[in-house]
Amino acid sequence: MSDLTLLHDSFRRNARVNTALLDALKPEEYDLSDGQGGQTVAQILRHMAGFRVGWLWNLSRAHAAPLLDSTRQDADGDPLWRWQDSPPNELGAAFTAGDEAALQAVHAALAEGRAFDDPWKEGAYAANPAHFLQHTIVHDSHHRGQIMALLRRGGRTPEEMDALDEHWAIWRE
Repeated sequence: MSDLTLLHDSFRRNARVNTALLDALKPEEYDLSDGQGGQTVAQILRHMAGFRVGWLWNLSRAHAAPLLDSTRQDADGDPLWRWQDSPPNELGAAFTAGDEAALQAVHAALAEGRAFDDPWKEGAYAANPAHFLQHTIVHDSHHRGQIMALLRRGGRTPEEMDALDEHWAIWRE
């Protein structure tokens, strides 16, 4: 398996883990927070899904375009994310579309032998565009951990938490 094939497979597995978490959430759990000013589960999910379009807007606007609503703009005049006001239980589509756009952007950059755009000089994965996929996996994992902690704190039983941990089987296939 080539490095890119392995990374692609890992990226797809990450998507499956996100789906497993989304499917396991109860409607009342979207409002869970740490009670000390931290984000709610819904806000974390929105941030996770929005991460893709935010970076793609910087890296490859052509690939960000399907994720945007060109009829609505933010204060800077940039188009808003299509899922800007979606209820949290509809964010699965945002994850799916964002993942596909990220894969397409990475594959296009690699096929053309070019780096991503870096208009704000933030360091746009200069060594290899595929690092964007790795960053997304790590970013999602970090935030899934936050959500798991909120679910535990919010009253999920040890048995329910164990059931949520079954997503690890996806990584061991």
